[in-house]
Amino acid sequence: MTQMTRVFRRIGATALAVTLLTGAAAPGVANARPDRPELRQAMQAVVDAGAVGMQMRVHDQHGEWVGSAGVRKLGETAKPPTNGLFRIGSNTKTFVATVVLQLVAEGKVGLESTVADHLPQFGLDRRITVRMLLQHTSGVFNFTGEYYPDGTVVPGITWNGKEWVENTRFKTYRPEELVRFALAKPARFAPGTSWNYSNTNYVLARLLIEKVTGQSFDDELNRRILRPLGLRHTISPGTWPEIPGPHAHSYYRYETAGQWKTADVTRQNPSWISSAGDMVSTTEDLHTFFAALVGGKLLPAALLAEMRNPHPDPAALGYGLGMMVQDAGCGVTVLTHNGGVQGAAALMFSTPDGSKTLEASVTWVDDDAMTTAGAVRQALPKVLKTVFCGGQG
Repeated sequence: MTQMTRVFRRIGATALAVTLLTGAAAPGVANARPDRPELRQAMQAVVDAGAVGMQMRVHDQHGEWVGSAGVRKLGETAKPPTNGLFRIGSNTKTFVATVVLQLVAEGKVGLESTVADHLPQFGLDRRITVRMLLQHTSGVFNFTGEYYPDGTVVPGITWNGKEWVENTRFKTYRPEELVRFALAKPARFAPGTSWNYSNTNYVLARLLIEKVTGQSFDDELNRRILRPLGLRHTISPGTWPEIPGPHAHSYYRYETAGQWKTADVTRQNPSWISSAGDMVSTTEDLHTFFAALVGGKLLPAALLAEMRNPHPDPAALGYGLGMMVQDAGCGVTVLTHNGGVQGAAALMFSTPDGSKTLEASVTWVDDDAMTTAGAVRQALPKVLKTVFCGGQG
């Protein structure tokens, strides 16, 4: 297993969020005015790298541009819908962190509060704070699996491969079940002493929201973010396997009985990842949400600053509290949190002042080695540079 494969696997499908940043490019397009041939070329490069399809939305000094490239479904010729719905993976974490920080603003919980005081049923290490959940410094085991620098692998739940495709793709997991699975494994490190991306943190954050408010996470998400911003095409689906509207398809390739098979895995029960990455949205809704967040409409300035304050560990790739602060590749700072599930990824970027934004989704044929995901990753930096750097590099 290569180091890059280990990185992808350590994070889990939902955390393409972190690693997709290090690649760029893109496909041919169904476009809206103004015509942007450089954006179409960047997208086509992603498709040429192996993606099935891509849709993208850009806001900058030229106005709004939307386009798509490749196909929405293997064996067909139609392009992906330019405002189709898609699974946003770990972009979900930014929504969760925003709700938690709103509760902090209201004085209902503190960033330095001991999580065990609110969720005593799990026997959590009392050193774990709310901040540690949001910044991935709690040390709790990642329920999608851990990959250590020495090559040691500690498996998590089954979320990929033949077993997942054929037997567990529609299995229901309760959030508490995922947490208990993780806590039965050794902690990665003592709370607050290091950084490690763990999906378990954001399932705990969901349960914290429910305990503090007395309401379901879905209710709080709708009341605090989705309804106020008019995000009509964004949902937290729970166990529902469907994508409720026009969408592109994602795939998984695996070997069975000596034969290679490609399965359409667009339909799945997303409870396997819960609030660490289960949401569905569109590029338009993601733009509305991220613009409101970056623009200070969802959080007080002091808490938005906390969100954008990155952990100093280089391995953290600029991770703050549910948001990353990174370089687009040319010295231009961007705020982001990307995400992925099996055969699909979601991108969400903005300059700190909101003057340039990028939202996109990409689909491909996944496999156990994440072969195509790696190739797509290599193409993505060109997209970032085209949007945020004027095509430099």
